[in-house]
Amino acid sequence: MTVKDAMEVLGARVLVGEEHLDREVRSACGSDMMSDVLAFSKDHSILLTGLCNPQVIRTAEMLDIVCIIFVRGKKPDETILEMAKERDLVVLETGHRMFSSCGLLYQAGLDGGAF
Repeated sequence: MTVKDAMEVLGARVLVGEEHLDREVRSACGSDMMSDVLAFSKDHSILLTGLCNPQVIRTAEMLDIVCIIFVRGKKPDETILEMAKERDLVVLETGHRMFSSCGLLYQAGLDGGAF
C-alpha cells in the first residue's frame, strides 16, 4: 500500500508532503501515547494519532515512520507542520476516529506488523 492509497481509504487531506504520496507503507500504528508507538511501531509505517504536539514528529523521525495521520479532525499547528516538512514526512488529517481509521486501513490490507 502507498500513502496515497491510505489517504484515499480514509478520505484524508494532505497537509504536508504531497510530493511523497507514492511512498510504500508496510504497517500502521494507532496511538496517542508516544511511548506505545516507540514500543510497537515498525519502520515504513503510518502513525495514526490525535496528539498534536512536536513529540509526534520526533517519534516518527526516530522510527522511520513515513506518514502521520491526525484523526478526529485534529489540526496540527504550523510549528508541527514545519517540522514535518524539514523531515520529509507526509502529514494527513481525517475526520474519522482512530478506531475507524485503523479498521478501514486493516480492511484495505494494511496490518499492524507482527510482534
